[in-house]
Amino acid sequence: MPASPRWLSVSFAAFLVLLVCAGGGASGRELSGSKIEEQTGELQGVKNSSMAGRISVERNEHAVDDPEEVASMVDMSIRNSTARRNLGFFSCGTGNPIDDCWRCDPKWYLRRKRLADCAIGFGRNAVGGRDGKYYVVSDPGDDDPVNPRPGTLRHAVIQDRPLWIVFKRDMVITLKQELLMNSFKTIDGRGANVHIANGACITIQYITNVIIHGVHVHDCKSTGNAMVRSSPSHYGWRTMADGDGISLFGASHVWIDHNSLSNCADGLIDAIMGSTAITISNNYFTHHNEVMLLGHSDSYVKDKTMQVTIAYNHFGEGLIQRMPRCRHGYFHVVNNDYTHWEMYAIGGSAEPTINSQGNRYLAPTNPFAKEVTKRVETSTSMWKSWNWRSEGDLMLNGAFFTPSGAGAGVGYSRASSLGAKSSSLVGPLTSDSGVLVCRRGRAC
Repeated sequence: MPASPRWLSVSFAAFLVLLVCAGGGASGRELSGSKIEEQTGELQGVKNSSMAGRISVERNEHAVDDPEEVASMVDMSIRNSTARRNLGFFSCGTGNPIDDCWRCDPKWYLRRKRLADCAIGFGRNAVGGRDGKYYVVSDPGDDDPVNPRPGTLRHAVIQDRPLWIVFKRDMVITLKQELLMNSFKTIDGRGANVHIANGACITIQYITNVIIHGVHVHDCKSTGNAMVRSSPSHYGWRTMADGDGISLFGASHVWIDHNSLSNCADGLIDAIMGSTAITISNNYFTHHNEVMLLGHSDSYVKDKTMQVTIAYNHFGEGLIQRMPRCRHGYFHVVNNDYTHWEMYAIGGSAEPTINSQGNRYLAPTNPFAKEVTKRVETSTSMWKSWNWRSEGDLMLNGAFFTPSGAGAGVGYSRASSLGAKSSSLVGPLTSDSGVLVCRRGRAC
């Protein structure tokens, strides 16, 4: 994929890092005592029959039922954020609250699991595999989706207990079928150059507590009509998947942070069927049409409880639309950098609540594509009451946001998940979005 112009401003710093840190990476020493484990525990509830057969009968038991309850916790979380930042012990002072929590610690590789204490937004309680052992992926293969070999990523993610998954070396993982994850897993690509590409990609279905950090996800294909294992004790028939980069289906407490995503068959990140308690942060999105879908359909009312935070991401070159496209639910879009779109940036239908704060929107040169927002297939008489607001956003090159609904006030309490910073700070807040270069003995 072509290099992004956004790196020019930090090229000197990157050069120094590479010069002094080349050859570093995850090693057995930093993960002393860790070993690849094969578990034969009980099935914990992921059953992978076709999605179509499950829609009317399945529900995520871990979903957040009361968005008001979540909203009432947000203020407390913001007040405690300074204390939580101290968990990292080293503050970069970048202003990005996630990165300041852990990135400046030169011994991050000995304290990997502290990352789980750094989440913000609606997905801030996602612990991933924090309370489990490390699992070192040493084999990029995916020869048998029903009987995966120990040492492969597929073998790691299906286990029934919490695991913090890391990578022994750089690798490109081409999956034959969807990577069906089990609950309480972290995929942590720091210290290695890891690509999940040119095949199937990641599915988070009817599970909870997942962190995906530091991987390249691109060129994902539609796969299916095959048997795939989802736990040590269960495998089942999978119908054709859409080819999303990361697909959330009835999932909760999910944090997707510092990944680079591009060029997949369907969406880069899709969250549907009652998924909620999600944070999508510090990612770099490029070269794609329909970037992000949040909400299954206009008629699927269970998505009314969906809450998603989209923060500190860079929506970059080659993007067309859906950054995101929302249905029902509550969406906090905060301190992102929108430098490219061809049709629109933020769209929706079925009365979603969209709270846009402190973003930077740079409109394309096309005079007919300056509007940030799009109400999809909905008359003005219907959408004029929807709560969509722009607060403190920076509009460049003629960009404009069409607001609607109540404006400031109680209507946005359930779509507020963290304190927005000034849009003038979006550049430094998002300059390191995407996969980071992390080497042992140096800050990331």
